[in-house]
Amino acid sequence: MIPKECKRLAEVDFPISVVSKHAVREKSIRHGHPSTLHLWWARRPLAACRAMLLALLLPDPCDPACPAEFKKRARTLLLKVRHTIGPKDQELRQALLKFIGDFANWDLSADRTYLEVSRGLVKAAHGEETPLVVDPFAGGGSIPLEALRLGCETFASDLNPVACLILKVMLEDIPRHGPELAEGLRRLGAEVKQAAGKELGEFYPDDPDGARPIAYLWARTVQCEAPNCGAEIPLARSFWLCKKANRRRTLLYRVIRPKGETPRVEFQVFEPKTESEVSDGTVNRAKANCPCCNMILSPDRVRAQLAAQRGGADVIFDNNGQRTGGARLLAVVTLKPGEQGRHYRLPTEPDYQAVWKASKSLERVTAAKLPNGLSPVPDEPLPPIGTLGFRVQRYGMLQWGDLFTARQKLAFVTLASTIRSVVGAQNLQKLQQLLAMVCTKLADRNNSLVNWSLGVECPNQLFKGTALPMGWDFCESNILSDSSASVDQSIDNIARNTLASYIQGTQPSSPQLADACESILPDQSASVWFTDPPYYDAVPYSDLSDFFFVWLKRGLPDHPLLHDPFDLENGLTPKTREIVQDETKSFGSQLKGRTFFEEAMARAFTRGRRVLKEDGVGSVVFAHKTTEGWEALLSGMIRGGWVITGSWPIATERYSRFRARDSAALATSVHLVCRPRPKDAPVGDWSLVLHELPRRMADWMERLQGEGVRGADLVFACIGPALEIYSRYSKVVDAEERVILLGGDPEATEPHKRGFLAYVWEVVGRTALEQVLGTAEARARNSLALSGAEGAAGALEEDARLTALFLWTLQSTNGAQANEGAEESGEESEEDEKEEASPRKKPGFSLIFDVVRRFAQPLGIHLPEWEGRIIETTKGVVRLLPVGERSRQLFGEEGASAVADRIERTPTGQVQLNLFGESGVEPEIRGRGRGRKKAAANVGDEALRTHREATTLDRVHAAMLLQAGGRTNALRALLEAEQQRGPDFLRLANALSALYPKESEEKRLLDAMLLAVPR
Repeated sequence: MIPKECKRLAEVDFPISVVSKHAVREKSIRHGHPSTLHLWWARRPLAACRAMLLALLLPDPCDPACPAEFKKRARTLLLKVRHTIGPKDQELRQALLKFIGDFANWDLSADRTYLEVSRGLVKAAHGEETPLVVDPFAGGGSIPLEALRLGCETFASDLNPVACLILKVMLEDIPRHGPELAEGLRRLGAEVKQAAGKELGEFYPDDPDGARPIAYLWARTVQCEAPNCGAEIPLARSFWLCKKANRRRTLLYRVIRPKGETPRVEFQVFEPKTESEVSDGTVNRAKANCPCCNMILSPDRVRAQLAAQRGGADVIFDNNGQRTGGARLLAVVTLKPGEQGRHYRLPTEPDYQAVWKASKSLERVTAAKLPNGLSPVPDEPLPPIGTLGFRVQRYGMLQWGDLFTARQKLAFVTLASTIRSVVGAQNLQKLQQLLAMVCTKLADRNNSLVNWSLGVECPNQLFKGTALPMGWDFCESNILSDSSASVDQSIDNIARNTLASYIQGTQPSSPQLADACESILPDQSASVWFTDPPYYDAVPYSDLSDFFFVWLKRGLPDHPLLHDPFDLENGLTPKTREIVQDETKSFGSQLKGRTFFEEAMARAFTRGRRVLKEDGVGSVVFAHKTTEGWEALLSGMIRGGWVITGSWPIATERYSRFRARDSAALATSVHLVCRPRPKDAPVGDWSLVLHELPRRMADWMERLQGEGVRGADLVFACIGPALEIYSRYSKVVDAEERVILLGGDPEATEPHKRGFLAYVWEVVGRTALEQVLGTAEARARNSLALSGAEGAAGALEEDARLTALFLWTLQSTNGAQANEGAEESGEESEEDEKEEASPRKKPGFSLIFDVVRRFAQPLGIHLPEWEGRIIETTKGVVRLLPVGERSRQLFGEEGASAVADRIERTPTGQVQLNLFGESGVEPEIRGRGRGRKKAAANVGDEALRTHREATTLDRVHAAMLLQAGGRTNALRALLEAEQQRGPDFLRLANALSALYPKESEEKRLLDAMLLAVPR
């Protein structure tokens, strides 16, 4: 057994870069990966969980208390995967770390040798007593699944029934039944499809020529409200059908104007040669453009018309089955026998007749309630307007069933009924769960908000992120085909993943539907308490999961997991006890704001500390990009009685997903290692804590940068080591015995009001500036001189410091750059549904206001003074203005050309740059309040006079603009003058060149300008 005083590997070292590489790669693995069994949000990569678990379970060989027997056994085991291990303890530590890094590779996760070695190491460390790993926020099951892989016992629980069902299949059914589960699913699934096909076949008819439709491409419609028009507007973001190089297809429309009748739009399938031949879409940001008269229908009117249609996804028919309005079928995607590739054709009358028949059949099959009293079609309400990520309610979709077309609803009602009858007849309940999950996976790609992938030629998923955005044109799949988003494909996908999830030699676990604050485990029973808790206000887990829950209840009536055990009247997933920040909900009389989150997290962490053995260790994963989220989580940990003993940032997201603007997503997830704080922990002296902080931060930042961790990832990863200093004490007090709290008012001057984390941000900011501006010699002055603009932070003007810090924070781990401009990659944008007045993302770089404020204030940077000059703040997001937008500020109305002429006529020693040229035009100087509020700033004559003086940054930007304008002689004269002035110009220019993204226009201009510097 590991002695209590012995440190674990995770507390002293960790192979960050190697594990990060494997974790990021794993995000792109789809076929055969357990995570594709069923969707769950913010699921951690198995690589990161496996590596961290091993590091938590194994002792550090270099610790004097490490058992000699473990070291002896570890050397023997590791020889199975490497040739030699040196005799020193340090060499054994490195061999263990290398094994952990190697085993993070997905390709080795089921390798028999690596499994044998990993389980042998765990057994060598813990003896005959199998360690118990506890995860009370188990979600998608990554942590407990990896605990089973390593030969541990595991206790996994979650408050959400959908998560618990996923956990039951992964941790109990698959280990117990193994490959036979997949075989049974294929056999029973084929019976279900055959039975459902007999009832649904007429609603998905083949074409007369034998071609089989696999998808129907629809558009919602509204009526033009312009006088003398009244045309039907099909709402389509784009008329592209396919963008494959060898099969480019689009819809081409023409306007028909019959005399005395309403104009209409007709389409034809067209093969364009160039992009210019493709018509623009008719809807953008909820504004509809009439193709017949070019009149713009406002977002309010679009919403009103669609609300009258309950979302507009269904066709409106007359009594004879003729379409009179509602959704319009734009094209049908087919597969032809003996021909490769998808084909696209226009809709025909039989296509609409099939939909009409389906709607009539739906009325019949939903006339009666199910035996458990539920309506066959989900009539449970969507969450209230204002819930994070939900927009569709404004368009008349108020119940979960409103998200589906009539034919889709009929298909799912029929599938649920068929599953119940087939499974009931054969008494195979263990497969009923998997068949119900087939239906919910199918629902993710078969609803009226899913669009057609132009590159892959298949339906997209609804949940690309953590939101339920509005969609205009959408794709309806033929679930009876054998193509994408069909019953066959969903069954095959789950069957392959149940096989892949089977790990030989694992013992089944029994996941529990439970509140993390009320664990049923006895005290001091767990060896490891490892969890990935909810992310403050970033992911509305329960609201999102209701999409699946409403269908699961109908496919699995009376299932013991599918209910709210704390509120029997609640027909949806538990909301009251869910630990999220969401003020649209309440807990008793308390709104679920920050206070609720902190208190609930403290209760969960307190319970976790009690469950953990005295010699146990914990780990908490967090990846939130707001300071509020971090402070709330850390406050819960500190109040729950934990001390941070390690902190490791692991890249867990694809770098293309990293978003700079107002985003909760980071490229890394920080894994905090922690231990229960001793009951006799001493009281800390604030002066000693403050003295230790800069040295600890500088060393850690240097280590992380060596591992390729950058920017915001590095900032938040530094919080862990800072908390090691702070959390080891029962409390930290100043000389007057005032308690220094974790958080506070960062603008306060007294430490007990300001809070510890404000000093952490200050030290990180100062250290970053010393690095990027090349003034590391000032670092020694940093140790006790906090809360002033001294040393490196005061070497250049405020705007240079602000710009450097801004760009430094936007750097992304392992060299991937945050996005520039309006394009956002990774997740689907929700721009189409935003208000008409909402601005598109402008060019430049953006950070949330609170991050900028946390850096700026302690470094003597007054944000209101630079508003409108180098930054622009809108709705809580600060944008760093691109250099191109500063031309008028720097050169005035006369422009760069006139100023360049004047510089060329001026003797080198007399070249000066005053803002606004000779025109006297002054910038609009505005201040911003905190958060989303705006506050006016009174700028007097003295302040304006200061703003007219060109700073070093202004002069660098002016030189860049002269470079952009090709004014070589003026640029050379300005550069010569700056060289005579001093070194600051070139020091800043070189620093910014290193900070700007490689492909940015600013980087190009800076590098070209620097080449022109006289040698």
